[in-house]
Amino acid sequence: MTGTKVRGARPVRLGPRAVAALVLISATGVAAFGWPLLAGPDSGLAHSQDAPWLFAALLPLLVGVVVAMIADAGLDAKAVAMLGVLAAVGAALRPLGAGTAGLEPMFFLMVLSGRVLGPGFGFVLGSVTMFASALLTGGVGPWMPFQMLSMGWFAMGAGMLPGPDRLRGRAELLMLATYGAVASFAYGTVMNLYGWTIVPGLGSGISFHPGDALADNLVRFLAYCTATSLGWDLGRAVLTVVLTLTVGTALLKALRRATRRAAFEAQVTFGVPEE
Repeated sequence: MTGTKVRGARPVRLGPRAVAALVLISATGVAAFGWPLLAGPDSGLAHSQDAPWLFAALLPLLVGVVVAMIADAGLDAKAVAMLGVLAAVGAALRPLGAGTAGLEPMFFLMVLSGRVLGPGFGFVLGSVTMFASALLTGGVGPWMPFQMLSMGWFAMGAGMLPGPDRLRGRAELLMLATYGAVASFAYGTVMNLYGWTIVPGLGSGISFHPGDALADNLVRFLAYCTATSLGWDLGRAVLTVVLTLTVGTALLKALRRATRRAAFEAQVTFGVPEE
């Protein structure tokens, strides 16, 4: 006689092809955000002009990440269905705060989903959720591909936190809440790098000066972040921490139960029972 054993829920494994795809898409994103800092004074900076090119590159790269995960980890239609459901929920959550004082409840869902499903799945989920949210709220514009990248990194980071198979309970919630707070500020800072280079006339102390030394512009950039978005980032961080600590346990259990039932990466082994 034979028996079967199915492995429990765990983050979706990243194979070499998925890692390569994530590295490529992240390198593209870093270049897209950072090139103005290295541009000359006569470069004609305009992120609104490079956004369509970034979006055109982002979509096939996202598909490449999904295909690589399917090939490396054996994901099936259940995984794609879960991606769609979580993206829809995240897109529906975002308008609830309407961006008021940075209160965007979708961020805590991205933290918990990335934790349960892993960095590759998290990156795709974050990017697709932001895309769906933009379509839902009418927020389609040159900023959208940059938001997709930033949210993808946000959720991917949660999937890279330590102890995915061992750490549970209060310690895990505290770790996720801490990450959510820090990453909320990081998200705002990265998105500021997009907006700061295209807003003229901010004042000599905080405005971007194309062609100036990188160190000088970074000092102005920190001043810009402090003056314009610190309060919004703080509101986002506080709400993410509060939601993670209050409903995080229940949502983590629900996500892990759904993952087990979907049998992601289910591994069947056979053996002979003892007489």
